[in-house]
Amino acid sequence: MDQKRQERLIKKYARVQQESPGAGSGPRPGGGGRRGNRNMTVKRPENSKQVIKRLLSYLEKDTARLIVVFFCVIAGTVSMLAGSYMLRPIINSLTGQDGSAQKLLHSLLIMAAVYAVGILAQYFQQRIMITVSQGALERIRNDLFCRVQRLPVRFYDTNNNGDIMSRFTNDLDAVGDMLNNTIVQIISGVINITGTLCLMIYTNIWLTLVTIVMVPLMLRLAGVVVKRSRRFYKAQQAALGTLNGYIEETITGQKVVKVFCYEDVAQEEFEFLNYNLRDKQIFAQFFGGIMGPVMNGSGQISYSVTAIVGGLLCVLRGFDLGGLTVFVNYSRQFTRPINEFSMQMNTVFSALAGAERVFKIMDEQPEPEDAPDAVTLNPCKGHVILQDVTFGYDPGKVILKNISFYAKPGQKIALVGSTGAGKTTITNLITRFYDIDSGSITIDGVDIKKIRRDNLRGNIAMVLQDTHLFTGTIRENIRYGRLDATDEEVEEAAKLASAHHFIRRLEHGYDTMIEGDGANLSQGQRQLLNIARAAISRAPILILDEATSSVDTRTERHIEHGMDRLMATRTTLVIAHRLSTVRNANAIMVLENGEIIERGDHDELLAMKGRYYELYTGKTELD
Repeated sequence: MDQKRQERLIKKYARVQQESPGAGSGPRPGGGGRRGNRNMTVKRPENSKQVIKRLLSYLEKDTARLIVVFFCVIAGTVSMLAGSYMLRPIINSLTGQDGSAQKLLHSLLIMAAVYAVGILAQYFQQRIMITVSQGALERIRNDLFCRVQRLPVRFYDTNNNGDIMSRFTNDLDAVGDMLNNTIVQIISGVINITGTLCLMIYTNIWLTLVTIVMVPLMLRLAGVVVKRSRRFYKAQQAALGTLNGYIEETITGQKVVKVFCYEDVAQEEFEFLNYNLRDKQIFAQFFGGIMGPVMNGSGQISYSVTAIVGGLLCVLRGFDLGGLTVFVNYSRQFTRPINEFSMQMNTVFSALAGAERVFKIMDEQPEPEDAPDAVTLNPCKGHVILQDVTFGYDPGKVILKNISFYAKPGQKIALVGSTGAGKTTITNLITRFYDIDSGSITIDGVDIKKIRRDNLRGNIAMVLQDTHLFTGTIRENIRYGRLDATDEEVEEAAKLASAHHFIRRLEHGYDTMIEGDGANLSQGQRQLLNIARAAISRAPILILDEATSSVDTRTERHIEHGMDRLMATRTTLVIAHRLSTVRNANAIMVLENGEIIERGDHDELLAMKGRYYELYTGKTELD
């Protein structure tokens, strides 16, 4: 890669690790820009204790199981300590005059039984803890998914889908690793250290003091490594989310990549992000990896010093050999939990970084609750009025300026104009994906802010230019518009949308499975299914955003005949670039720079010889 290319990539992704979800502004719908934001890195945690406390709250439902785990940990730890202490009388008897093979065998059998209890306790502890941790992960995933279902459209307009997906997978996997092992290790370590310390004091207080003196040194070394590794693990999780986001958008747009011969550029950009992740992982894994050798090295020093001092005590003070053997074993057991926990710090840091990224989304503000006096339109006639509506996605940047028009039931209102003029924004405001800055939007005389959101959107059917089909049969995808629709109603909707003919020609007809967002169907066929989905909804308000842009002219004429029947009793708002599709509209609004500059029916606007005339006759091109 040449120097200029590398500098451009560095500049392009310079902010990859500066912003968290919801913080970016990003391109907005209706503005002709790409929706998305790669600036998805988590900032330094404001309160790690709060993250830990929040994670532990997901374990409260399994308190009974955790109590069992706690007793298993105690049983396992006590058995291991007791088994170790039994070495003292065995060794002393072997080095003394009262040793016998029968007594040795008896002692070894008792020791084996004690250790067997510890092994069983550890087995049940691990089995139960896996169940507990996976249950906690299930609850976290449920809460996260419920939250993303309630987040406003603004959130998805400004954040990368791939990074959001990374929170469900990579980040929660890191949390699961910690819950599976680390929590139990902490509990076991505390009990182990406490029990070992008591037995060490009982065995020889002077050697205990020697061992304890080494602990601050070990903790000091661990603190130095922890301080550095925490930063790198956060950067690693953020870089991973960024890379996943790039992979997701590149694979999704693979056809665009190939048609514009962007493969080499995409590969270079991926290599840059992959290198960025590798760089972060090297530092994170290095500092996480050296924790073990550092702690083991300091533990060996402690063990050696303890053995030397203990040997001197045996020679000079008559300390028994069995006691020395048990004590040096305890000295290792005393430092082992510290070592193990230190080596688990990489898991802890990854989990805390991942948990913080998950909680960042959970803490995003959902759509505001409906007003206490919100009403339900039942029935909804579909009389829509916009009065002096002004709106901007960002403060100080107005997109729509004093927009006013009305649409009565059975009327077809067309919105035409240049890309970015505000056509799609108007439909986003009617559905309350965004709230207006000033003015009012009413349906049947009721301000939409006073209508329950589910009732408002349930009375609006939308067919967008971008099609989306779910995994399932064709019948299930059409029924998505109204779940209680019968099979006969599904077929009637398909006939209305001119989709019935091609569906019947499929091998399994309406039971044909759709996967990969309808990859086995043409773009036009996918759009016909979207139109059928809107047709079956019975919504009195219909919004068509370039609904026929993906079908051929012949199919478009069939659809128009069906849509005319569909729109006969509905209020219809049509956004169109192909002006031939709006000639029969009751009123056409021509937008430019967020304002309605012309309005009237097809003939009236042609007679005016203004902007619509220029667009229709081709004297100027529609942007």
